[in-house]
Amino acid sequence: MVESGVFLYIFTLSNHFAMASFIGDYKCKVDAKGRIVLPSAFKKQMPSAAHDRFVVKKDIFEKCLVLYPMDEWQRQNEIIRERINPYNKEHSMFLRGYFKGTAEVVLDGSNRLLIPRRLLEEAGVDGEAVLAGQDGKIEIWNSYQYDNVAGDADDFAGLAEKILGNTDQNS
Repeated sequence: MVESGVFLYIFTLSNHFAMASFIGDYKCKVDAKGRIVLPSAFKKQMPSAAHDRFVVKKDIFEKCLVLYPMDEWQRQNEIIRERINPYNKEHSMFLRGYFKGTAEVVLDGSNRLLIPRRLLEEAGVDGEAVLAGQDGKIEIWNSYQYDNVAGDADDFAGLAEKILGNTDQNS
């Protein structure tokens, strides 16, 4: 747009940023100190601007851990802030439960994450883990539990139909 001979540039800033979309599941060893090597495929799937900082916490629904890149963690917190009233007792209880046991972890020079022992124990992860990409986050599972969590193909097909098969948007 030109106005009085001066160029006027209009920029819009957005809260949206490049987000990782993690794809795949990988078996990984957990060493005696609780370190897990982040699979190189996941590292490649992270945006180049992403830092090597993550937040790990116990999953709300399953006996696994959830690893969020810091930008996704911040996005999740924005979603929560929009819906939470800190002066509501139930909301405060939710926040306490949601943030309980969270820890910030950083990739070391060997692409390892040191997961707090207490979190690994809560999820039953010891010796071998599965890191499973789930869009913007990575789940960390006990290898045996991960193999048995999905159920059979008919269960999944029924769930897919229930969630995605209904074309009526009002349901």
